[in-house]
Amino acid sequence: MTEELSGLVAIVTGGGSGIGLATARMLTARGAAVACLDLDPSPAEPLTAVTADVTDERSLRDAVDAVAGRLGGVDVLVNNAGIGAQGTVEDNSYEEWWRVLDVNLLGIVRSTRAALPYLRASARAAIVNTCSIAATAGLPARALYSASKGAVLALTLAMAADHLDEGIRVNCVTPGTVDTPWVRRLLDAAADPDAELRALARRQPMGRLVTADEVAAAIAYLAGPLAGATTGTVLAVDGGMQGLRPRSPAPLPPPGAPDGGGGAHPPPAERRGEDLPGAVQA
Repeated sequence: MTEELSGLVAIVTGGGSGIGLATARMLTARGAAVACLDLDPSPAEPLTAVTADVTDERSLRDAVDAVAGRLGGVDVLVNNAGIGAQGTVEDNSYEEWWRVLDVNLLGIVRSTRAALPYLRASARAAIVNTCSIAATAGLPARALYSASKGAVLALTLAMAADHLDEGIRVNCVTPGTVDTPWVRRLLDAAADPDAELRALARRQPMGRLVTADEVAAAIAYLAGPLAGATTGTVLAVDGGMQGLRPRSPAPLPPPGAPDGGGGAHPPPAERRGEDLPGAVQA
């Protein structure tokens, strides 16, 4: 692993699991000193683990100040903390709407405000926000989550413009469906977890879920000096889900009928690109 982040101090919110933990480990492997902020940061040890709540401005400011004092400033902020939600526009209570927006959107506002004084003092300052494919593609039963991530995308571009003259680059990644503990919990709750997993994999043109390490690699690139000319960019890590439209296969004979090569076509539920009824949408 290269050391292109040597000498940089990075903060990762939501660094206790999933994409956040993978990102913290990758930034560390590339030479950065990394602090993980989370409600439960213990899984991030032996990295610098700091308990913080992105819905509490005082908690965040204290945590960022503590990290800057311990590690010598802040050069990179990865705004990764977030929560999910399922449902149409009328399914979620207003309390849940406020809760998700408070974490997914205002959490970025609070952590960025806390880190900006230190980022302004850095010669290689960068902010990377974790957005989602839900911001750029309409997904069923994801109204609240999509709204929160659409706001994150718009905020990323606005921040990139606002802080350009200060030398602070701001970008975001838009992952597809990532194999994280949250997605696994959704799968475990499904009537047929294996079928739901196949449906999610088929939804992405590459035919599989994205890994947390693949998202972490994209974040690490945007955070580092090799991306020095990159700001206001939305980097998709989605297996081609947003940008590709693979050709659909020719109509298939009934299940079990022989194909031209002497084999048999799979039943409809197994065909690539056809979600199963009621499939988990993440």
